[in-house]
Amino acid sequence: MKTISSRQNPLIKDLHLLANSAQERRKQGKTVLDGVHLLEAALAENVVLELICVSEHGYQQAEILALVTALESTVNCLLLPDAVFSYISPTDTPAGILAVMTMPRAMMVTTPTSSCVVLDGVQDTGNLGTIFRTAAAAGIEDILLTEGCAQAWSPRVLRAAMGAHFRLRIQEKVNLQHALADYQGQVLATGVKEAKTIYEQDLSLPIAWLFGSEGAGISPTTAALAQQIVMIPMAGGTESLNVAAAAAVCLFEERRQKMVNQG
Repeated sequence: MKTISSRQNPLIKDLHLLANSAQERRKQGKTVLDGVHLLEAALAENVVLELICVSEHGYQQAEILALVTALESTVNCLLLPDAVFSYISPTDTPAGILAVMTMPRAMMVTTPTSSCVVLDGVQDTGNLGTIFRTAAAAGIEDILLTEGCAQAWSPRVLRAAMGAHFRLRIQEKVNLQHALADYQGQVLATGVKEAKTIYEQDLSLPIAWLFGSEGAGISPTTAALAQQIVMIPMAGGTESLNVAAAAAVCLFEERRQKMVNQG
């Protein structure tokens, strides 16, 4: 395994840009997977890893050593001093191993045929990744993102989603009016005005769930697509839920209702 010790090495500079710049990721069409779990999730779905980097500290961990040993005959692997690894790491707490992969090509926008999650202007990477992870756990397969959302395949979103990306169909920069024009299910958004509680709403049909940004919520254009507004009953004095928490409540109430109907 080759060792690189200098931050001035062109490859190290390139990796630093890739980990920290959305523009650079779009330019190269690549992204960074951070941590053993993400690498294993990618490999389980036959994702091709182009490069693996390991810190000296990480290389001493049994889990990382075993993974590198299994892959180094087929994937280019680099051993880096901890300081150099920290420089290219996309997080403040480096996991000790990261990999480079090619991002999926942009999908042709298609109308989902089952329940889906539509995200309008969600910019917080932690929230975005958590929603992906929740959606996958709730059995959702399609995620549609508008132009104003954070980059779906950014390292921080990938890390928050914990491998959910590889079980989802993710469409970015979607024109929702076009994508949902022929949608055969319900289109629901959370809110208060003229809202039914989430527990009163019949969620037995496919649903396109509309969730908006952390501050402004969904845009008026997106809100106009909703056929019904639903609300999550909360204790007095509580203004609202975090968008990722709200998505979790809605998606698992849908799953609960459908499990009851099936049983």
